[in-house]
Amino acid sequence: MRMEQTFEPARPLAQHCAELTATGPRPEDRSEFLTIWRRDVGRALSEAMGSLLAGERMSVSLGEPEWITGAQVFDRVGKVAANSLIRCGEASKTMLLSFDFATAEALTDRSFGGDGAMPEQPAEQLPRSAALLIDQAAMIIAQAITDVSCEEGAVEARGDVIVRSESAARLKPFGPATPCALFVIELTAENGASWKSLLAMPADRLDGMLPGLGAAKSSGSAAQASHSGAFDTIPLPLEAVLAEFNLSLGKLDQLAPGDEIALTVPREIPLRTGSTMLAHGSVGTLEDRMAVRLTRISQGTSGQ
Repeated sequence: MRMEQTFEPARPLAQHCAELTATGPRPEDRSEFLTIWRRDVGRALSEAMGSLLAGERMSVSLGEPEWITGAQVFDRVGKVAANSLIRCGEASKTMLLSFDFATAEALTDRSFGGDGAMPEQPAEQLPRSAALLIDQAAMIIAQAITDVSCEEGAVEARGDVIVRSESAARLKPFGPATPCALFVIELTAENGASWKSLLAMPADRLDGMLPGLGAAKSSGSAAQASHSGAFDTIPLPLEAVLAEFNLSLGKLDQLAPGDEIALTVPREIPLRTGSTMLAHGSVGTLEDRMAVRLTRISQGTSGQ
């Protein structure tokens, strides 16, 4: 008895396009780009930050990132600090920069010729001179990061400070549950005095800050986007939630026509599809209809 048998495939084998099977940068590649970026940011800041101390040479280093959540970043910053939301070139490249009050006072002391020692009892309210110095430091840091992060040959971009607040959470640099990269910036003066500040951004934004790595990811995303046109016309139901409130089962059971329920409309209302939050906006009118003006886009959502 012959047991041999030839099997034919029931259908052609699947052929996957390169865009679906391609993988992102290897961890060792990302680590190399990140190391170079941290080194270059430190060098750029060492050259630029001296202007805060009347030309005194300052050594600056950017530490390894710590991978934590947005809520943990806010805990590290504390309830009150000299916080700035900085933008590094593109509108989407924003970061949280934070100096505690003691550091701000010590830097200011050094800029006026003191030794720059940390005060034993930090002020409850930042002095005007310290606030001005931190504003200047934030501008310098934003521009240095922008210069280092721009691709070679790109149009010169500008770094700036968008808004400031003593509350980091109020600046809304990211959500409490957002995975973040937290860096410690260490500044050291010629006399050995040392100060630290915190720099944080959403983890998925970091790759775009790394020259070379960001460009490679962008080209891969563009190629993949060219295959997504078939889905562009699929309609998605969106909800603009004017108000949400709790009602007990007892009151719900007693509702009748003519009952009135008071609503409190927030300054920003959410726009979502299903359980996915897409954006927030303010309520207004457009011609003779109610309208929503978008004020911010949720993380991970395209701003187009």
